[in-house]
Amino acid sequence: MTAEIPSVSNDGGSKRKRVVVVGLGMVGITFVEKLMKMDVKRREYDVIVIGEEPHLAYNRVGLTSFFEHRDVERLYMQTEAWYKAFPEGSLSYHLNSLVTEIDSEKKFVITAKGDTIECDILVLATGSNAILPKSIVGYDATGVFVYRTIEDLQKLIAFSATKKGKTGIVVGGGLLGLEAAKAMMDLEEFGKIKVIESFPYVLGRQVDPEGGAMVVEQVRDLGVDLILGKMVNKFLTDENNGVTGVEFEDGHKVDGACVCVAIGVSPRDELARKSGLECGPRGGIIVGDDLQTSVKDIYAIGECANWANMCYGLYAPGIEMAEILAFNLTDAKLRSPRSLTTPDMSTKLKLLGIGVASFGDAFADQFGPQWLPGKRQDKEIEKTLVKVLTYKDPFNHVYKKYLFTKDGKYLLGGMMVGDTNDYVKLLPMSKQHKQLEMAPGELIIGKPGGEDDANDLPDEAQICSCNNVTRGDITKTIKDGTCKTVNEIKICTKAGTGCGGCIPLVTSIFNKTMIDMGQEVKNHLCSHFAYSRAELFHVVMVKKLDSFEAIMKESGVPGSLGCELCKPAVASILASLYNKPIADPGRRGLQDTNDKFLANIQRNGTFSVIPRVAGGEITPKKLAAIASVAQKYNLYCKITGGQRIDMFGARKQDLLDIWTELIEAGLESGHAYAKSLRTVKSCVGSSWCRFGIGDSVGMAIRIEERYKSIRAPHKIKGGVSGCVRECAEAQNKDFGLIATEKGFNIFVGGNGGAKPRHSELLAIDVPVDEVIPILDRYLIFYIRTADKLQRTARWIESLPGGIKYLRQVILEDKLGICAALEKQMEELVSTFFCEWTEAVKSPERRKQFQQFANTEENVVDTIEPMVERGQTRPSNWVDESVTKDFKGTKWSALSWQPIVEASKFRDIPTGDSNAVKRGDAQLAIFKVRGKYYCTQQMCPHKRAFVLSDGLIGEEISAEKQKLWVSCPYHKRNFELTGDDAGKCGNDESVNIATFPVEERDDGWVYVKLPPVEELDAVLGTEKWRIKQGDDVKAKELKVKGKKGVLVNGKGREVVIERGVGENGANGIDW
Repeated sequence: MTAEIPSVSNDGGSKRKRVVVVGLGMVGITFVEKLMKMDVKRREYDVIVIGEEPHLAYNRVGLTSFFEHRDVERLYMQTEAWYKAFPEGSLSYHLNSLVTEIDSEKKFVITAKGDTIECDILVLATGSNAILPKSIVGYDATGVFVYRTIEDLQKLIAFSATKKGKTGIVVGGGLLGLEAAKAMMDLEEFGKIKVIESFPYVLGRQVDPEGGAMVVEQVRDLGVDLILGKMVNKFLTDENNGVTGVEFEDGHKVDGACVCVAIGVSPRDELARKSGLECGPRGGIIVGDDLQTSVKDIYAIGECANWANMCYGLYAPGIEMAEILAFNLTDAKLRSPRSLTTPDMSTKLKLLGIGVASFGDAFADQFGPQWLPGKRQDKEIEKTLVKVLTYKDPFNHVYKKYLFTKDGKYLLGGMMVGDTNDYVKLLPMSKQHKQLEMAPGELIIGKPGGEDDANDLPDEAQICSCNNVTRGDITKTIKDGTCKTVNEIKICTKAGTGCGGCIPLVTSIFNKTMIDMGQEVKNHLCSHFAYSRAELFHVVMVKKLDSFEAIMKESGVPGSLGCELCKPAVASILASLYNKPIADPGRRGLQDTNDKFLANIQRNGTFSVIPRVAGGEITPKKLAAIASVAQKYNLYCKITGGQRIDMFGARKQDLLDIWTELIEAGLESGHAYAKSLRTVKSCVGSSWCRFGIGDSVGMAIRIEERYKSIRAPHKIKGGVSGCVRECAEAQNKDFGLIATEKGFNIFVGGNGGAKPRHSELLAIDVPVDEVIPILDRYLIFYIRTADKLQRTARWIESLPGGIKYLRQVILEDKLGICAALEKQMEELVSTFFCEWTEAVKSPERRKQFQQFANTEENVVDTIEPMVERGQTRPSNWVDESVTKDFKGTKWSALSWQPIVEASKFRDIPTGDSNAVKRGDAQLAIFKVRGKYYCTQQMCPHKRAFVLSDGLIGEEISAEKQKLWVSCPYHKRNFELTGDDAGKCGNDESVNIATFPVEERDDGWVYVKLPPVEELDAVLGTEKWRIKQGDDVKAKELKVKGKKGVLVNGKGREVVIERGVGENGANGIDW
């Protein structure tokens, strides 16, 4: 977006001031957010922000996650829609624009493209560069990288793919260095990662030698080589200037095919220097307490700013600067301006799965305290006035060091390794310089006879250090009614939108505040069940309830149909206890679409097919069978992260034939569609690998064959590695094994995804024959006690005492239930059957896979296919929803038409549904308690023809009964009853058409419909079919200032896609 925005006049006739921000990084966008929020009423400023990179502001704190998903937009701090949501002229941004000159007298900046942009106020947020010392010979060699931007990462990813199995080297053992090491490990391209640090230990700015040594031990346990106390003298190269290793000052050499330098950053002040602004001798744009530079109306914030001879390379000080400047440009006109004081350099992070934190004056014992009560004395004397309290647990890798005044009355600072849970409590204590109300020892070992309560924190306690959100900020939005959910708190306060580490505490504060306000915080399954998922599981198990109707009658709202939340949860409970076929009549209506058709639904209405490949081991014969099926049915093929082959694009009506051929070849269901065991990933282990010390493939196959098909609260993934090199990534799985000389180390509670979690060590050196009993207990205990859709990671976090409690229950038999857990698992796995084998045997099941109930004709490709890299895939979705008022459509005439035989619908308590075709239009017909409902088949949110596959929900109140169908894609809930029929209950931008429908004595279902041509003109499949290029055309319309997607070449009114409400916030989770 590069168009100039002219100055405009407000109602008073004076021009609004233009603020130009140079730098669209984390600090730059934070300043823009704060200024726009504080200026929302006065509208004194227009803002233009100029970014050098081709991306909108992204989260550098979460940069390492890019290696997992490779999607820049997932790192964006604000969506593109956010920038465009402000009044016209208020906010504009330029990407790919480097500012090369500042004219401070005439007040404009010039970009490398030659654009001249005028400004009244200029804010420099140019950030910093990664340091790559040119004094080191070979710094410009091919294969030497830095770790700073998305472009840096993309180059590293591309290069590493050419160095499979070679050694990767990281220079630097600080925060950046360990992040870079984690990133290079995640690439899975390098055979070994070596980290070089000039200090005798890592994280020298956060912890002392003892804490650093503990981190060193854990990093080495992860398979990373640490070379400490060495200074790099040169990068070794070959004849093509490709890096081959490093040489140290002592002459020692280390081989490596790729080097990532992460030794720090230097402020980007070249633009300021060129333009005559005063800069520090060691770098940085000199600013005063008000953040103004040496030139009036030009400010600098973030890493480029030099305040009091210091440049701060952390995010939090930059956020503080952004807040101060935004305040001073707005609210300071009514109140006293704010001044920058010494920023808090406290940090809390998790690197390579290791928690590390430092807070306050963490090195007061070494360098003397920065603050003491009373009169200051000589520095050497003051050192003696500091007392240190330490705690070290080498078995659980926990180290805590807290520093106090000599009398123990004041906490000065501290550091933590391993257990950092108390950081958020201790940080405000050290900052406020208030006398402690407890003995110093209580801060480590706890108060005798009770536990600390995180909600006892003062309102000024900082909860989110990324965005400087206090406890008071959060509680205020709850108490004034602004925020009624944790998600709304994230949107309103920005807490939890940086690194995400504060979300558990935010949730705790929300729950406590709601309770204090007299609001009950319930963890009920939904409005139909006044039980949590774990409570309901035990009710069903103890009372031996075996059907949805019996469970609803006994524990819910008797006679109710349930909803899209409780139906799948109850289905999972029944499957975990009895493991009966999920597609049988009494259970099929409980299943989400994936389970209903035993396959993952894709965005064009087709399905994916994933046979089981236990442990990743497969024969050439089975590979040939997969290839034959994929070629015959023109399926798109991709290797999955779980070492299987995924075939995309299977039509519903072809699924049975596809699986018939696969089963005949000896393959079986991979349960990729279910909340169940997915895969147990393995390396080749001792079978082939020269480093392997355990049979990882054999163990992985044994485990996967045992637990395949068992249903759980969420998906389960496993991994088995044959040695500590950890090629199977067992430590980011729900359970993982790493071979040792004596057996296996068992890790639990890890996961990847949107909120990754490193697993925790459950047991060491477990003999091979004892692995299965321990996993039996662990998995059944999880199935029994976890909340709905709760992964093992969050489940363990929610247990009282976490991993320690889990060990007590399943290893020490604290509750006396270990034998019962093993017995329950044995009974469950003994009931195994391949769901697809059962399905292909049943003639009745074949009817369920018809596309339409009233014709054998099929509609193919509701999204036009395209060829990409030699395979067929659906064209891109159009981003916007269709907001045509289908509900309010005025038809010229309606007449009753016989559409489908009534025998196609079953009378089952959970309701039945079918899709029908009339002309070119598709309709969905639902039968609930003998009554029929008819709607269009297309969900307007994504133009997907899938509503007949949605779950039917019901709400019963004294006033009325309300039914709805929940779209299987993104859970838009469309009402079926009363005057609101067709309305979407959780997205007001969309609605659907409904039609009168009834069953008659002749055995047919009649629907009152308009003429065929008129129905096709509004709901015809071809009319709404997404064609190749529609997404591009829609974006072009938006750029021209119009709303719309192209439908047969014509614009149609739409709105930007928005979030949905509580009942469908998560969509489908695979």
